[in-house]
Amino acid sequence: MATYAFEAMNTSGQEVKDEVDASSSEDAIAKIRQKGFFPTKVREKAGKKKVTKKKGTPETTTTKRKMPFAIGGVSTKHLTGFTRQLSTLQDAGLPILRSLQILEQQQKPGLLKSIVGAVAEDVEGGGSLSESMAKYPKAFDKLYTNMVNAGEAGGVLDLILARLADFMEKAQRLKKKVIGAMIYPTVVICIAISIVTMIMIFVVPKFEQIFKDFKVQLPDVTKVLLVLSRWFANDYGWVYLIAFPFVAVILLKLAKMSDGGKYAVDVVLLKIPILGSIVGKGTIARFTRTLGTLISAGVPILDAISITKDTCGNEVFSRALIKVHDAIREGETFADPLRATKVCDSIVVNMVDVGEETGDLDKMLLKVADNYDNDVDVLVGSLVSVLEPVMVVILGVIVGFIVIALFMPMITLIGSVSGSGKGK
Repeated sequence: MATYAFEAMNTSGQEVKDEVDASSSEDAIAKIRQKGFFPTKVREKAGKKKVTKKKGTPETTTTKRKMPFAIGGVSTKHLTGFTRQLSTLQDAGLPILRSLQILEQQQKPGLLKSIVGAVAEDVEGGGSLSESMAKYPKAFDKLYTNMVNAGEAGGVLDLILARLADFMEKAQRLKKKVIGAMIYPTVVICIAISIVTMIMIFVVPKFEQIFKDFKVQLPDVTKVLLVLSRWFANDYGWVYLIAFPFVAVILLKLAKMSDGGKYAVDVVLLKIPILGSIVGKGTIARFTRTLGTLISAGVPILDAISITKDTCGNEVFSRALIKVHDAIREGETFADPLRATKVCDSIVVNMVDVGEETGDLDKMLLKVADNYDNDVDVLVGSLVSVLEPVMVVILGVIVGFIVIALFMPMITLIGSVSGSGKGK
């Protein structure tokens, strides 16, 4: 048995602080509810645990489970599946420890399996689920652990996990749509670059040799093409071309390591036509869905905004949410400081305003997220529609330049050869 310190509200709405002995956090919440209180915070009291041992038995020490080496963290797909399964098991009434043990057995060998096993061991030792998950940020981020903490405190962990799984599934679905839409233009661009590189390295030098043998006077456009061909073939220009996107990505990552650089990159990204609209609307959908989910889970508004700020994925919106957070702390509403930041459309601010007036802010935020998810789908389709003709025009210009550059001296060569033939 462990001792749990708790904060709760009594039937009169007054705050109560006390302690209760229980075997687990779930048992503690049940006992608190039996006393007629509504728990808001339950935490195991820190203290040294004594272990009784038989005489002559060697002491055993608890060792932390060794995590397998992994680059990055747990994939969103695997974490979403785990969350959905844990929600189902909790809804069925299984104890949290038994649920974690079952899910550990079902997981394939890897980082998530080890982390779930470690969390189960922590819970078995008396720790709460949210505190145990917070030790493993590679799997459970701040948003995840705060949602679980809210579910534990309110005794609705199964419902919170279900909402969290829905949130993750929608976010993953939107990401897949954006990535899927970019596959086609990316493949076309890669193939086009490969073909042009082959022409520059193997075809154009053959024509250059012909022009030298016949001593043809070359026009300027042909000279430019031959210079580019030598750069590709002799100066490893194709290496620079292939390395360019990788170097650009690395430079962007380095720039985003500082707050100022990250803000500058995000500002430029939001100003790019079509792509900026996709990023902006996608960020609004993400932060409104995150904030709405947290508020519906019972997380206080200031804490919910702080968590959303760290998970929205865009520094421009993150700084705007900081201003909103500070304004609410000073006693203002949500809508007015959000309107002052000018990062959201008026419809978003108006729906937030209506949500505050009616007391359904979480529902309004989730509706905004759904609407903007649909807008992102439309914009992604528009981007693909625009990219296709643009790529055709660009490829046409490149091919036309090569053809004209090669055939202008060939026409001169053919004319001189035919003229010399007539002279004979």
